[in-house]
Amino acid sequence: MAAIFITAVYLLALFFLALFGLHKLYLLYLFRKHRQDPVERPPDPAVWPEVVVQLPIYNERYVIERLLRSVTRLNYPRQRLHIQVLDDSDDATASMAAGLVTLFRKQGFRIDHIRRSRRIGFKAGALQNGLTSSSAGVIAIFDADFAPPPDFLKRTVPYLLQDGVGMVQTRWGHINREYSLLTRLQALLLDGHFVIEHFARNRSGRFFNFNGTAGIWRRAAIEEAGGWRHDTLTEDLDLSYRAQLAGWRFVYLPEVVTPAELPAEINAFKNQQHRWAKGSIQTGRKLLPRIFRSELPLLVKLEAAIHLTNNLAYLLMAIPSLFVIPMLLLQVDLAVGRPLFVYLFVFFSATLSVCLYYGQAIRIVYGGIWPHILLLPAMMALGIGLTVNNGLAALEALFGMDSPFIRTPKFRIEQHHQTWKGKRYKADRRLLFIVELFLGVYFSWGIVLFLCNGFWWSLPFLLLFQTGFLYTAIQSFYQGLKT
Repeated sequence: MAAIFITAVYLLALFFLALFGLHKLYLLYLFRKHRQDPVERPPDPAVWPEVVVQLPIYNERYVIERLLRSVTRLNYPRQRLHIQVLDDSDDATASMAAGLVTLFRKQGFRIDHIRRSRRIGFKAGALQNGLTSSSAGVIAIFDADFAPPPDFLKRTVPYLLQDGVGMVQTRWGHINREYSLLTRLQALLLDGHFVIEHFARNRSGRFFNFNGTAGIWRRAAIEEAGGWRHDTLTEDLDLSYRAQLAGWRFVYLPEVVTPAELPAEINAFKNQQHRWAKGSIQTGRKLLPRIFRSELPLLVKLEAAIHLTNNLAYLLMAIPSLFVIPMLLLQVDLAVGRPLFVYLFVFFSATLSVCLYYGQAIRIVYGGIWPHILLLPAMMALGIGLTVNNGLAALEALFGMDSPFIRTPKFRIEQHHQTWKGKRYKADRRLLFIVELFLGVYFSWGIVLFLCNGFWWSLPFLLLFQTGFLYTAIQSFYQGLKT
């Protein structure tokens, strides 16, 4: 009876994982369907509107100068440009920012260094506070690790000035894509999100979100949606859904690329992933009842539900992580072939969808798939390795557990010879790497067991799990010692 129950739970988990995988195929279908839809560039306005550029920073000593120099290079009428350095720093960044603000003010820029006595609401609180010091109708936002191109505003503002448009988002580029295997895998994950997912959602009329940076907002959309709020860890996702529920349209411009620095240290990356995973579930808990009460089409509501809950896939992945070896042994011992092929089929259906999805992203970004397609197994292994980290984030969100906004440290890593080692900021290294190490050893044992018994067909599955968990565990421990 216990074996039947475990088998049922296992197959059910694989079934829902396959559904999340099939959703990627659905997004790929929407992408292909709308790829050639024309999006005409609006004419430039006769008079460019006043724009306030908000730069929320917290302890960014390594990148603050790059950020401010890139923003002051924006090709926009200087008398219509207002720059706000929203500085909540409690280290030397504050004095560095003050000096740079003084320098650029002498050069004729309208730039303010805004400090708060208390860091209430973290980034959301800083952005909302900045709005009280400006009357501009257009707000551009850049995180500290971004370096907007000079033509950013000239290419985005005309779209925002169209009737009913509340936000314009650009595609993230990657300053340090080739720095390491970790940054290459992150870039691939983000390319899939920005090249396929964002495009498909936006062009097909589904909910689509601001990514917290590299975009511009109409002030009226922020205010009508209720302003920036800090009751979730993803204030950008939360505001995006509230604004669209209020009737505002968003525009995505994949042809406008805004370069950014990827986390080069795995603990920083895991903390970032934890925040994004937890915040999306928090936003789902908060807004899904309102979404389903709205008069939107059912397919739009369902797609929004999947969008806001897709990090639950990490919780579902925990079941195969624990039971794949005993399940395979059980099927072999009982000589039951058909159920084995059932869940292998489900597993392959999820895997195939991921390969097609990211293969399309690779083709678009690189202009071809070879040799970049070779990164796909490593990317899938990394996704499996994040199961513990992101699964815990999903659990915390489901049970309403509060946690602070943990920033992602930036080190201005742009070239191979540069390093984050020995620098002042240190990412929080959770003890979760112990669980990841246990799971890596567990799958290593499974590989030896199955090879000794001649079950070669199991090797690809077990290798993905083994590699993913060992990579995240060992890198988390080792890199944590070097920071």
